[in-house]
Amino acid sequence: MRRVLLMGVLVVAGAVGIVAGQPASGPPQVAELVKVKDNLFVVKGGGGNTAAFVTGAGVVLVDTKLAGWGERIMQQVRTVTDKPVTMIINTHTHGDHVGSNDFFAASVEVVAHANTKANMEKMPAFAGEKATFLPDRTYTDTLTIGTGPDRIDLRHFGAGHTNGDTIVIFPALKVAHTGDLFAGLGTPLIDTRNGGSGLAYPETLKKAAAGITGVDTVIPGHADVMPWAKFVEFGEFNAAFVAAVRQAAAEGKTPEAAFAGLKLPETFKDYQIGRGQANVTTIYGELKR
Repeated sequence: MRRVLLMGVLVVAGAVGIVAGQPASGPPQVAELVKVKDNLFVVKGGGGNTAAFVTGAGVVLVDTKLAGWGERIMQQVRTVTDKPVTMIINTHTHGDHVGSNDFFAASVEVVAHANTKANMEKMPAFAGEKATFLPDRTYTDTLTIGTGPDRIDLRHFGAGHTNGDTIVIFPALKVAHTGDLFAGLGTPLIDTRNGGSGLAYPETLKKAAAGITGVDTVIPGHADVMPWAKFVEFGEFNAAFVAAVRQAAAEGKTPEAAFAGLKLPETFKDYQIGRGQANVTTIYGELKR
């Protein structure tokens, strides 16, 4: 009952936030709907990419962006369907992917990896009465939801961005949503406080690339929709990055020197390495354990 009452308050607050939440300057904080295939869409803006999968029973959302973006997500969803949201899948624990869980009603089932639920339980946003908006259902390795064209497969391959990263697969459409395990073309954020691992990252991606078949399109956590081959390439980038860091550590270089002398194959020349130094430091720390 508390959750239903709170939802009513948040609907009003969310609608007000569309105006009141705008920054004093800069571009407006608006959501944008992009069609991926058939009945699958991406709502961009406000944090991580939110997928909206329109099934026979209702709408399944993958991730809910930052806090206060629930109404903006629904404004976009309502442009393509009047069906209600029946399920939310959270790919991992971060606030820009789970922040608007509390906008939705108690009837909306929330699903995530068991480690993600444990990580979310540590977040102030889910303390006290807000614990109502934590995942209702969890899994460890694999979980299949629905059948036929409405089927969704959840897969976990190991530690990477966090220790609870879920890849959400829509088999009938040959599309996968990777959350921030693959956020975009560049050095990833490695959240060691939530079980992420720089050393395990390439192996996790390799397992995913080998274990997922029949997919030709990927929805990254933050970037535009890409061919699945880019996910595979991202795994190769991380493997090359970690191999170079391991070699530098074996040569006795400091983390700073290792990053300064980092040389990767020309294939990855367009990758952003803004988190490169942080990732080198993380990997060095793991190598010392």
